[in-house]
Amino acid sequence: MKIKLNVWRQSGPKDSGGLKSYDIEVTEHMSFLEMFDVLNEQLLKNPSKHPEGPVAFDHDCREGICGMCSMVIDGVPHGPNKATTTCQLHMRSYKDGDEITVEPFRAKAFPVLRDLIVDRDSFDRIQQAGGYISVRTGAAPDANAIAIGKADADDAFDYAACIGCGACVAACPNASAMLFVGAKVSHLAKVPQGQVERTQRVLRMVDTMDGEGFGGCTNHGECEASCPKAISLDAIAMLNSELARAAISSAK
Repeated sequence: MKIKLNVWRQSGPKDSGGLKSYDIEVTEHMSFLEMFDVLNEQLLKNPSKHPEGPVAFDHDCREGICGMCSMVIDGVPHGPNKATTTCQLHMRSYKDGDEITVEPFRAKAFPVLRDLIVDRDSFDRIQQAGGYISVRTGAAPDANAIAIGKADADDAFDYAACIGCGACVAACPNASAMLFVGAKVSHLAKVPQGQVERTQRVLRMVDTMDGEGFGGCTNHGECEASCPKAISLDAIAMLNSELARAAISSAK
């Protein structure tokens, strides 16, 4: 089938950038990223016609795990399918003659590096600020011997599903990172191993989040709607609860 692609092209962080149109033939069995592979082969074969070169885009596992394939497709982070990463989106979701616009994530804390690639190091700095456990947990059999209630275990698994892709930020009108930080904080707050650093963890991560220039949450809910792992707004509610708890504990 024939598709018209409007792709954001930007040679560098200081370039103003703009949309460029391409016509491409694909099959319904291709993934969205495979379509870009075909496009780039087409661009490389005709450098005189396409001096801008191949489209730069992030990808790694192509299995919906790494969170690298961050694209805004027709105004929606990761595209039209719910709970689906860009790499798991297939062209069977479209029809012959469709026109698709693809842009990078837009946020002050996610500056565009080139074309569809953005700098998401701000997420790494938030994670490094407290999203870890430094206490010894022992070998796997010892860890499995620690009793954790089913409800807490289920919640921890749900929050741990966050792949740090940044779709929540791209979807939020305030460019808030509350869902991401909430998932990371809530995951560790639900397990016994995370209790030692529980108070300082949330304070450090929220402070770093604010310092990176992310906006505040005003409960639009776009983050939950666009999350490829369907992480609930409950993560934000728990983050606020953890922050209040930490503030009270620190004041004592």
